[in-house]
Amino acid sequence: MQAAYENRESPNKNHKDIPGNPSTATSSKFKLNNRSNGKPLRVLSEEDWNFWIHNGYVVIKNAVPKDQVKLTADFLWEFEDKNPNDPTTWYKNPYNDMEMKELVGTGMVEVYNNQHLWNNRQMPKVYDAFVDIWGKEKLWVTIDRANLNFPIRPGNEYKAFIHWDYDPETKPQNVQGVLALADQTDENMGGFQCIPELYRTYDTWKLTQPADRNRFIPDISAFEDQIVKVKLEAGDLLIFNSLLPHGIRANRSEKVRIAQYISMMPAEEDNEAFRQWRINSWKHRIAPTGYAFPGDPRNWEQNKYDTAVLSELGKKLVGLEKW
Repeated sequence: MQAAYENRESPNKNHKDIPGNPSTATSSKFKLNNRSNGKPLRVLSEEDWNFWIHNGYVVIKNAVPKDQVKLTADFLWEFEDKNPNDPTTWYKNPYNDMEMKELVGTGMVEVYNNQHLWNNRQMPKVYDAFVDIWGKEKLWVTIDRANLNFPIRPGNEYKAFIHWDYDPETKPQNVQGVLALADQTDENMGGFQCIPELYRTYDTWKLTQPADRNRFIPDISAFEDQIVKVKLEAGDLLIFNSLLPHGIRANRSEKVRIAQYISMMPAEEDNEAFRQWRINSWKHRIAPTGYAFPGDPRNWEQNKYDTAVLSELGKKLVGLEKW
C-alpha cells in the first residue's frame, strides 16, 4: 500500500508555481453561467444572482446543517491535536512547512479526504448552488483543505493580504468557495475579505499599474476603504469568482475562525489520468501537492482514518462514476 502514497503529484501541472488548487483546472474550457440556457436557478434567488454578477461573490445560507458542521469542526480540532477550550494548545509549532510563506500562520489544516469533509462536499444544496453558478450539472468537486484561523498573539502573528490564486490577466473561468464551520459575524474575527470594486474595475485599474507588478498580489492602496469583510454563520457557503481579489483577514478577536474550502468545476471526464488521480486521492487519502499545498508529514489521513464513504452524488463529484 505504501507505494500508492509515494506519488502525490497531480497530473495537472499548471499549478506547479502558483497557489491555485492542483486538484482543479487553472481555467475551465467552459464559461460560467450567463443564464442563456434558460434553466431555472435551483438555489440562488434572482436577488442572489444579481448580487453575484455585480460583486463577484454570493452567500448561500444554511448550505450544510449545523449539526454536520459542528462534527466537522470537532474533527478539525482533533486532527490538529489542539483543544478548542485551551488557547495554550492553539499556538504549537506547525507540523509542516509552507513554500508559500504568505500562508504561514494563517491556520491551514492539511486534511483533504476525511469523511467529514466529503459529507459536506456531497450535500445536495452545495452541489445545486454550484450548478446555478456554472449552468451545468456535470461537475467535479475540488479536493481541498480546511482552516483554523487563530487570534493574533505576540510571536504568533501573520500579515493579512489580498491576492488572486489565478493570474487575472488570463481571465480564468473558475470559482472558489468557503464553508463556514463556525459563526464569523464578528468583523474582527479572521475570515474572508475581498474587494468587489477592484473586481469590477480591474481592466481600467491595471492600466495605472507598473508592467512588472506582481500579478497575484495587487497594490490595494486605493481600495483600503473598500475592503468587504463578509459575515458568515455556521453552515453558510460563500462562492466567489476567481477574478475577485480576496484573502484571509487578521484575527483580532478572541475567537477561532473555522472553515472548509469547497468548490466545483465542470467535470473533465475525457482526462482519464486526471480522473484516476482524483479517485486515487479519495481512496488512499492523498493530498494534492503544489506551491501552497505541503500536505501532512504525519500521514494521519492514511494511518488514522478510513476511506470516506461516498453517496451516489459523491461518486460522480470525485469522478468514480461518470455523469
